[in-house]
Amino acid sequence: MNKENVGLYDQSFEHDNCGIGAVVNIKGLKTYKTVDDALKIVEQLEHRAGKDAAGETGDGVGILTQIPDEYFQKIIKDFTLPQKGHYGVGMFFMPQDEKVRLRVKKMFETVVKKEGLEFLGWRAVPTVPSVLGKKALDAMPYIVQVFIKKPHGVNCGLDFDRKLYQVRRIFEQSQFEDTYVCSLSSRTIVYKGMFLVQQLRLFFKDLQDKSYKSAIALVHSRFSTNTMPSWKRAHPNRFIVHNGEINTIKGNANNMFCREENMQTDVVDTSKIYPVVDVNGSDSAMLDNTLEFLVMSGMELPRAVMMCIPEPYENDKSMSQAKKDFYEYNATLMEPWDGPASILFSDGDIMGAILDRNGLRPSRYYITKDHYLVLSSEVGSLDIPAKDIILKERLRPGKMLLVDTVKGELIEDDVLKETYATKQPYGEWLESNLINLKDMRIPSIRVERYEGEELTKLQKIHGYSYEDTNYIKNLALTGNENIVAMGNDTPIAALSTKHPPLFNYFKQLFAQVTNPPIDAIREEIITSTSICIGRDGNMLEDKPENCHLLKINHPILSNTDILKIKNLKKEGFKVGEVNITYIKNTSLEKAIDRVFVEVDKRYHEGCNIVILSDRAVDDNHLPIPSLLAVGAVNSYLVRTKKRNSLALILESAEPREVHHYATLLGYGVSAINGYLAQDTIFDLIDQGLLDKDYYAAVDDYNSGILHGIVKIASKMGISTIQSYRGSQNFEAIGLSSDLVNKYFSKTVSRIEGKTIKDIEKDVEYRHDQVYDPLGLDVDISLNSAGDHKERSGKEEHLYNPATIHKLQQATRLGDYQLFKEYSKMIDEEGAHLNLRGLMQFKKTKSIPIEEVEPVESIVRRFKTGAMSYGSISKEAHETMAIAMNRLHGKSNSGEGGEDPERFKQLPNGDSKCSAIKQVASGRFGVTSEYLCSANEIQIKMAQGAKPGEGGHLPGGKVYPWVAKTRHSTPGVSLISPPPHHDIYSIEDLAQLIYDLKNANKEARISVKLVSEAGVGTVAAGVAKAGAGVILISGYDGGTGAAPKNSVYNAGLPWELGLAEAHQTLIMNDLRSRVVIETDGKLMTGRDLAIATLLGAEEFGFATAPLVTMGCVMMRVCNLDTCPVGVATQNPILRKRFKGKPEYVENFMRFIAQELREYMAQLGFKTVDEMVGRSDLLEPKDDVENIDLSKILNNPFTSNKHSRHEKNNEYDFKLNEVKDTTVLYKQFKEALDKHQGKEIDVHVTNIDRSFGTLFGSEITKKYGTSLEEDTFKVNCYGAGGQSFGAFIPQGLTLHLYGDSNDYFGKGLSGGKLIVVPPKDSTIKPEDNIIIGNVALYGATSGEVYINGVAGERFAVRNSGAHAVVEGIGDHGLEYMTGGMVVVLGKTGRNFAAGMSGGIAYVYDPDNTFYEHVNKELVEYKNVKSRYDEDQLKEMIQKHYQYTNSNVAKKILDDFGNEVAHFKKVVPHDYKRMMSLISSFEQQGLTNEQAKVEAFNAFKKGM
Repeated sequence: MNKENVGLYDQSFEHDNCGIGAVVNIKGLKTYKTVDDALKIVEQLEHRAGKDAAGETGDGVGILTQIPDEYFQKIIKDFTLPQKGHYGVGMFFMPQDEKVRLRVKKMFETVVKKEGLEFLGWRAVPTVPSVLGKKALDAMPYIVQVFIKKPHGVNCGLDFDRKLYQVRRIFEQSQFEDTYVCSLSSRTIVYKGMFLVQQLRLFFKDLQDKSYKSAIALVHSRFSTNTMPSWKRAHPNRFIVHNGEINTIKGNANNMFCREENMQTDVVDTSKIYPVVDVNGSDSAMLDNTLEFLVMSGMELPRAVMMCIPEPYENDKSMSQAKKDFYEYNATLMEPWDGPASILFSDGDIMGAILDRNGLRPSRYYITKDHYLVLSSEVGSLDIPAKDIILKERLRPGKMLLVDTVKGELIEDDVLKETYATKQPYGEWLESNLINLKDMRIPSIRVERYEGEELTKLQKIHGYSYEDTNYIKNLALTGNENIVAMGNDTPIAALSTKHPPLFNYFKQLFAQVTNPPIDAIREEIITSTSICIGRDGNMLEDKPENCHLLKINHPILSNTDILKIKNLKKEGFKVGEVNITYIKNTSLEKAIDRVFVEVDKRYHEGCNIVILSDRAVDDNHLPIPSLLAVGAVNSYLVRTKKRNSLALILESAEPREVHHYATLLGYGVSAINGYLAQDTIFDLIDQGLLDKDYYAAVDDYNSGILHGIVKIASKMGISTIQSYRGSQNFEAIGLSSDLVNKYFSKTVSRIEGKTIKDIEKDVEYRHDQVYDPLGLDVDISLNSAGDHKERSGKEEHLYNPATIHKLQQATRLGDYQLFKEYSKMIDEEGAHLNLRGLMQFKKTKSIPIEEVEPVESIVRRFKTGAMSYGSISKEAHETMAIAMNRLHGKSNSGEGGEDPERFKQLPNGDSKCSAIKQVASGRFGVTSEYLCSANEIQIKMAQGAKPGEGGHLPGGKVYPWVAKTRHSTPGVSLISPPPHHDIYSIEDLAQLIYDLKNANKEARISVKLVSEAGVGTVAAGVAKAGAGVILISGYDGGTGAAPKNSVYNAGLPWELGLAEAHQTLIMNDLRSRVVIETDGKLMTGRDLAIATLLGAEEFGFATAPLVTMGCVMMRVCNLDTCPVGVATQNPILRKRFKGKPEYVENFMRFIAQELREYMAQLGFKTVDEMVGRSDLLEPKDDVENIDLSKILNNPFTSNKHSRHEKNNEYDFKLNEVKDTTVLYKQFKEALDKHQGKEIDVHVTNIDRSFGTLFGSEITKKYGTSLEEDTFKVNCYGAGGQSFGAFIPQGLTLHLYGDSNDYFGKGLSGGKLIVVPPKDSTIKPEDNIIIGNVALYGATSGEVYINGVAGERFAVRNSGAHAVVEGIGDHGLEYMTGGMVVVLGKTGRNFAAGMSGGIAYVYDPDNTFYEHVNKELVEYKNVKSRYDEDQLKEMIQKHYQYTNSNVAKKILDDFGNEVAHFKKVVPHDYKRMMSLISSFEQQGLTNEQAKVEAFNAFKKGM
């Protein structure tokens, strides 16, 4: 099938990640070795490349090299090649049709001649198509090269390349189908295609010739979420290879389009080049377009890269002022292209590499004695003798590496950036031209304020409710958004009868799998909230005028701030206002057209700041919804290329919640003054309802809003507000495509709905509530919306007192007829609340119910949702497990771990063991034993109620028994990181799936996703990564605690995500490989029938089982005050728990029986027959304003492989791994006989998860009882990813070599030792030996590393003891237990979020204070004898195992050296340990002391 938008699939949803590599001869010596080694690297990265379902066709592999002049001179016979550098070469993909191809060639030759260049000839590239898979072969283009001679008078290199660039851009505008120019340059050439990694070399005969020589070679292997054929999307691009995602791409592309009006250069003819960006390309291709344009326009390539991907400079205390000034100057010209990225770039003379500001992609490099730099996503991908290596390093967050092959030198980041930073007096320019809003004088004018009846009228006109004023009050009081519980069971905006604001029709997008959400709380140092506004300068010329802008540090403006801006009288600034109200009974659409005219008028008057204001609302003037005004004006300005010539500021009464402000920024406004919210705060204080200073309250409210926006941006992987502005990371749901396309262009909208006329009616309705059209009296008091807690006559809820009572009655009495009454009530209410309520079953031939699959079979498909022990009580958690095990269904542990005692069967045959063990970002209690106890292991990528956020268990619920299970400290809050720190990309997820399959080869691996636009393509990537089950979770699922804005404004109904995933998986021939599951307020058999018809095969229930066990929806789960003992740890309240397994069993049987009734009605004997038959669904006759066609019309219904097929599951080939062929084979006899043994093994980077599979065999046989070092493995070579993951007590791995990312992940009692190879000549303490995110989620064990580790060392460590000789940024993040000794430098942000455990850091030069995050920890010199002894013992062990020079030096003079150590300990942990100790001294046991300490600690909280 062609790559086109069909059903719910849209090609813009595609993502890709990859493996990258580079080999460069620093001295510029051209060799075939460079090319050959680069190809070897990519061939060793097969596990980082994607392939189709058949395993024959790769997602793309390619190489960029210098022009191989010697080779071309040898093989070109049809024409004479000029000398090196005097000709250019183009690599073309062309149509296979010869007639069309001849036309294409003729057109290109004409362009070449018209541009004054000499066409030399074409060359058919020799290829071997027989090595390709079927899909690649079917889509294979005709591949040719073109040769062009340099004209006289044009310099070699860049000047000649500019000519070739213009030729290519003119030719590309002809838009020939199936034609693509891979490269056209006098310095570089690109070979690429839809290959598996080994096929690149085999397919192109050129790459096999020893005379093909280059000093630079960049390689790339692609892992796409989709497998749709595309040769051109393979990398390299023309300048870069990119491993990552650009999350701000819509805004970046729009801004580049608008800058075309302001960018001026003499070196290229821009009329032949524009548009700069091809918006049909991938995010990488668009960045490549931009960099290429900047270079061709005169900017040096490293500078262009620094401008697009800057370091986070604002919060970096160690950065020089010159560098800060340089970055701030750049920020006035270009917003960051933000997202996780490792980028290699080259123009043929230089080769550089840069890492995103957060260090979210792996890049390790070596430098050798013979002047080669070898860089790759993994070490070990090229075998280099240890004696030849002089440096082992990593690319660091925000840093750049550059090799200049012309000068023959490697340029370090600091030298390079200081060179650029001091080229111009940027600081002086900023001082003279950049105006800071905070420094401006407040004008002598009174701030306008609404009070009394006037305030209430405006509140009502703008849709305020009583809950809104409460929301504002709480935010102003605390600076934090409300936390709510139990999720959302109210209607989506399009189905609400309560006239919700336009904001509610837009759902926030969020990152899952292909790129991670960013941790905006713990890693705040990489975020930025400042924004520069005014007219953009000419980025192609460095000059002071470029930074003549207004800098706003906080885009949420106070009433005083907006007053300052309105009265800005500085030279070069002109502020204009545009009224965004309209006269009553006139057209809203025409009013928007008038706004366009007014904005144009301000533009022509010379305004560079325009304020859109709705202050003119009165009895005859209605407000244009602020989001509609902003979206419309922004789209209009982009369309007319004026967007970067003026800045938009909004002054509006409407926004009051975080989501409101976020959407406004996302659609292009630069700053917002929500004046009515601030006047509401004044009123609350005036009435005595808020006891706080007004200015402090407004400050906290605005800060709370901004904090919320930063969090929303971070959920999409965006770290700067400057980049978030205009990024349009939303999906519209329930708005007509006409409205969306006209006013919110490029926004995803797949459920048609309300028109501009309907929006107009909503505005009129709210206005009429205050100013009655008949002049009648009105009640202007604010209504209660009842949008979270049930309110009589307010917003409808599925779970209300009547439905809760009926369900509890039915399940307790075992009365199916009562259940039918309950389901009838739910189905009737759901008809107006959710998408499935708008659907009905088509009439078809029914069958007798006796012929339908029995209840006992159907309930095996049922699961209870992931609810952690900690969020709910022990009794509730165990009751569900017993019930589901009796039914042979599955209960889910949630993310809080599980007491090992539950893994054993009870005497009566029952089992409390959860069949599904969840692995979430917090990794609480994830041990080898925990994983081995599972039938299914679920990776929680996101949660329906709060996607992009980590779980949160308040300290008051972390009772000692919960802390024990979670390996944490009683009384200390537990927050899971927003991302899985071992899943920054799709290939990382593939690695975790592989790890878990090794940890328990019998278990199915499930991945939990949340419904959003593009979840189908993510699901395709997940299926390719090896998952056996994909769960699509709806936005309306429950939660123990989440910010209100997340619960109501992120994620989509499961109906959309499920249908999209089902369709996209079929389209990619992947559907039969996986089981699809769904959950999210599944409450009746009708819900299950519709889910099955849309593609689901298994079903999750969470809220309903809680209700059967007694939950009454008080929605106070986060407060530990649940009155029925379900969602509390309080022993007194837990005594009130009345739930029984039989109640849960009854619910499951009832809902299965009701499903059977629908199956009989529709003529299905089995669930399998029913899966995906959406052709039996149709919209109800009375459905208006909602178009469900994209959900219901599955274009792939007739596909034979449209459900899971057991024989088509992913093959992990575990019988071929070294754990099986070497470890188990050689240790089997010793394992059986409980004897010790030691062996030697050679390992490479391909040996991923080494030790994990054998470790699981130890766990199954001996649990945690084996003696230390029972099985010892001496490993020689490079440790693959996840080396030693989850290894248990008794297994020791001693590695002589380097290891990659995720080393020691989930360490469960084993021992890991790493030392350099025996013939290594480097100083270990100065070189990287371990990758990023080592010891993630480790629970116990020992680790000794003779060298330096990368970023995020020991993140979420909760029990392991480790010694290391230096670490990167964010070390010990979220650590809750264990001990770490660092005998060297640490990176920035050390101990962020650390709430337990102890660290000792060697700090002889007293610089550690600059790197530690002091929010939760204290640090001081080691003084107590106990600490000295503990530290000395750890260092002695380190020396014993590694023979470390650093350890020896310290031990030889320990009495003096100990003074150079700092002890780091969390405040709460220290206090709790002190309390426990004091109670133990009173004679209590450790367990008793913990309980008493917890109670004392809680009272003091």
